[in-house]
Amino acid sequence: CVSSGLSPKLDDLGELRKLQRPLEVGSDGLVCDLLWSDPEDHQTGWREMDKGVSYTYGPDVVDEFLKKNHLDFMVRGTQVVEEGYEFFADGKGVSIFTFPDFLGEFNNKASVISFDQQLQQSLHTFEESMLPVPSK
Repeated sequence: CVSSGLSPKLDDLGELRKLQRPLEVGSDGLVCDLLWSDPEDHQTGWREMDKGVSYTYGPDVVDEFLKKNHLDFMVRGTQVVEEGYEFFADGKGVSIFTFPDFLGEFNNKASVISFDQQLQQSLHTFEESMLPVPSK
């Protein structure tokens, strides 16, 4: 599981252990990418994001990263998705968003994912938060 995505500066997961913590998140670099990059199924490789921070990455990037790190699946968050979850990279990854009707501005559902002992996934979707939405 990652907060948001991958980085062109990350070849293997061992590099994450080398990060000195605590750390500041800049407007570029490995940690920035891990927080803000997004998958894009209709591209190949890496592309700079229109919003000026981090990258989008194609299914080929996901596939290569999973193979290189001996992984089967990727779970990520921090991107509002309408149904609360959205698969990407030919089903090799899923975006999960856990805040329904985000900030009262999006009409999105929320989801959580669970895995059983055989690593079979279950998605649980809900439309209402158990917490009150802060007033503006």
